Amino acid sequence: MFIDSVKLTVSSGKGGQGAVSFRREKFMPKGGPDGGDGGKGGDIYFVVDKNTHTLSHFKGKKVLKAQNGRPGEGRKKHGKNGQPLVLVVPPGTEVRDAETGELLLDLTKDGDRVLFLEGGKGGKGNWHFKSPTNQRPTYAQPGLPGKSRDIILELKLIADVGLVGFPNVGKSTLISVVSNAKPEIANYEFTTLTPKLGVVDVDEFSSFVMADIPGIIGGASEGKGLGLKFLKHIERTKTLLFMIDISSYRELLTQYKILKKELLKFSEHLSKRSYAIALTKIDSMDIEEANQKIEKFIKDLKEEPGGENIYGLDDKYLYFLQDRENIDRNQPYFIFPISAVANINIKPLIFALNDMIKMERKSEKSSD
Repeated sequence: MFIDSVKLTVSSGKGGQGAVSFRREKFMPKGGPDGGDGGKGGDIYFVVDKNTHTLSHFKGKKVLKAQNGRPGEGRKKHGKNGQPLVLVVPPGTEVRDAETGELLLDLTKDGDRVLFLEGGKGGKGNWHFKSPTNQRPTYAQPGLPGKSRDIILELKLIADVGLVGFPNVGKSTLISVVSNAKPEIANYEFTTLTPKLGVVDVDEFSSFVMADIPGIIGGASEGKGLGLKFLKHIERTKTLLFMIDISSYRELLTQYKILKKELLKFSEHLSKRSYAIALTKIDSMDIEEANQKIEKFIKDLKEEPGGENIYGLDDKYLYFLQDRENIDRNQPYFIFPISAVANINIKPLIFALNDMIKMERKSEKSSD
């Protein structure tokens, strides 16, 4: 079950009570104080694990608490420290305050272990309070209380490429063909109800992660359809692949504009992502008709503001390509006709996406 948001109350452990005790041994009937200290309460940690892809293991849990520290004992025996509570989350998990929405932690790096709430300190036993004027102290400190906080865990998937498109445009088919993901595939809309991740092998030495996001419709940014619930998963993807159905009754430019509009309305940051376009279901029509549609789409795009940055056909890679040295995030990096069902242009698409990802990483490093 895919769960990407949970509300929890987490509490660290209370410190153990210090002991009030006096030494009692043979030949020492009036031994001094020897009450031990209480143990420290358990801490709350978050651990990031890339083998975890959902927050479903928190389903049905409302309150999570670390173990309390044990009280001290005689003979200066220290109470046992409480066991920490370790919360394992996938990369891309945000921890927010449930009341204010304030971002407390942004957990993105696999293997990170972050202390969130520290357990209460154990109380001191009575032997600490012995003095020349008080040789028989009957007082020991109580343990300090733990800390408690109401939080919301929200998962935003991290991927190199996020697939964006209308329902039934072929996103699930593509990710099932190019990666190890096995989404549900059917000839009707909204077969993808939850995001899916897949690893795409480019060659023996390189790969990238692709995310299949549920279909977007007009008005998704305002809560229509499933789009609003899952658009947040696109926020962390490095690049986007717009998938546009060449066989749809909608004009190619119309589909493109609606997708761009919904992403921009949802988040201004998304408008700054590098992106490319795949024209899907190219096998559903004859070559001449498909070429006419593609040529018209390219012409329409070139007439859009900034369209002069769209280059011509690259014979080597068979896709429309931007200037590799000066990537323009306002225009598609490439435009590429494909068919996942008929395996048309799938391998070149993978290489093209890998080129775009490398370009984006290079651009990020140069801006640091």
